Amino acid sequence: MAKRSGIGKIAMWGLMGLLFIGLGGFGAANLSGNIRSIGTVGSKSIPVDAYARQLQNEIQAITRQTGQPLPFAQAQAIGLDRAVLQRLVRNRALDHENSELGLSIGDESLRDEILQISSFQGVNGEFDREGYRFALQQGGVTEAEFETSLREEAARTLLQGAVLGGVRMNPVYAETLVNYVGEQRNFTWSLLDGDSLSTELATPTPEQLRSYYDEHTEQFMLPDTKFITYILLTPDQLTDEVEVPEEELRAEYEARANIYNQPERRLVERLVFSDQEAADQAAAALEVGGTKFRNLVEERGLTLADIDLGDVSRLELDAAGEAVFAAEVGDIVGPEPSPLGPALFRVNAILPAHSTSFEEAREELQQEQAIERAVRAVEVLAQDIDDQLAGGATLEQLSNETQMQLGTIAWHGEASEGIAAYAGFREAAATLQSSDFPKITQLDDGSIFAMRLDDQQPERAKAFEDATDDIRAAWEAEQTVSALTAQAEALVGTLNGPVAFEAAGLDAFVETDQTRNAFIEGTPKDFMSEVFAMAVGDLAVLPNENSVVIVRLDAITPASDEDNNVALLSQLSTQMDQALAQDLFNIYADDVVRRARPQVDQRALQAVHVNFP
Repeated sequence: MAKRSGIGKIAMWGLMGLLFIGLGGFGAANLSGNIRSIGTVGSKSIPVDAYARQLQNEIQAITRQTGQPLPFAQAQAIGLDRAVLQRLVRNRALDHENSELGLSIGDESLRDEILQISSFQGVNGEFDREGYRFALQQGGVTEAEFETSLREEAARTLLQGAVLGGVRMNPVYAETLVNYVGEQRNFTWSLLDGDSLSTELATPTPEQLRSYYDEHTEQFMLPDTKFITYILLTPDQLTDEVEVPEEELRAEYEARANIYNQPERRLVERLVFSDQEAADQAAAALEVGGTKFRNLVEERGLTLADIDLGDVSRLELDAAGEAVFAAEVGDIVGPEPSPLGPALFRVNAILPAHSTSFEEAREELQQEQAIERAVRAVEVLAQDIDDQLAGGATLEQLSNETQMQLGTIAWHGEASEGIAAYAGFREAAATLQSSDFPKITQLDDGSIFAMRLDDQQPERAKAFEDATDDIRAAWEAEQTVSALTAQAEALVGTLNGPVAFEAAGLDAFVETDQTRNAFIEGTPKDFMSEVFAMAVGDLAVLPNENSVVIVRLDAITPASDEDNNVALLSQLSTQMDQALAQDLFNIYADDVVRRARPQVDQRALQAVHVNFP
């Protein structure tokens, strides 16, 4: 049955593909001259309509994915036509190979599969000969062509199955990967920081700081910086000048009546039943049988989230409103009628009525309406200011003559203060050139700005005088790590016993069953990688930014037989088997193509391509 089902699916897709020829507007009849083939592969030709259909299907697939039409020139630019041609050449090479091997399906098997295709069956479920003929005619193919295509597709499937069948990757590969991922480590570690120093660091001399700066200049670099002058006008700058009429405030208050004046509400869950009898039985089970409300929900295959109504008013509950609003938190009410049938209601919370007077809401309404009016006012000013910029006005002049505020910024990719907090400004600054003329640009909150690039400096070292504090901090960190490393290495030889860390006056942290991706707070970046490279009993001193870690590996635990490891092993084994089998088939198919010596008619290809928009 599996074989019949597989070939039946092949036949169905083959039929649909042939029908696409007629529906898609492509086929031999649409091409100039008597061209029927774009080339040959061994004893097999490559039909023009097959290439046109598959190319069109690929273009349509990309169009559906992107939501935009894909012009044929662009399809060629990304190599879509070549990919389709390569696939067709490979399939026809396999067809040629099957012919040489004498591999095919018998007439009886082909007949049985065609009879099973629902598209060829009449209303009585039996094979409809006329329907079969009509469907193929609509697809623009003869019965012989259709049946040949089915035989070839089935033969390719059989050939691929013969090559792929029984291919297995050596299990050691997957087992090694699972063991790598699932291995665990037990270890003991201790942190030494600045407070652990046995002697205080000496104060660095100016010469030491200068020497450190010269040797580590790359640590004290300034980023590529654009020095920008800008003018900015925000709606907030105009709100004090905006007057909002009293009637507009009251109208807005009335429009938000459902927000400012909310009736008493309840957080409610509703469990609906098919009829009154079922609802009564459920209510009785709650009262007499000790059944929990959650159990009733789960027995229906539902979750509490499925029956949650959220917060509702009395009127929203219709006829059940009075009973539900008379209940206390935690009460189960009902059965009561609902639009979906009799239901039980559980009250989870009582939300008191909330009322905000116009006077209480007035300040909030005033601010919001003033901002909206200010945004519109800024939009009106924007066009006039942009015209002045186009007429030659400078940013400084506009700052003096309008409400635009003048400012400067040393902008770089990490800047986020002031005007650089606007994403729109950052995007514009990133592409700003010295040749650009200032122009008005609008920001997301309705603000407008214009800017000018005054200077640009590439990445460079910060001057020693400006970096003194950073240099001193970096020097102290290096000296601290160096001194702590010497302290730790002096202790390493004494830390082999079970309580050796404590005996050495160290705070010991014992970690068990840690995997490679574990995160241990306070440890260096590659800490777990270092731990997994150690042998049992090894001790290591690992430097961090301002500290060092002493770690001793206590035990190595191989990957266990836990369900997740077993599942991972099975998944990896399957993937490896499939990858190996596919690689082998690709090698075989490439050899088949080489031996079939494909010949492609470039004029025929061009004849197909001119039919694409």
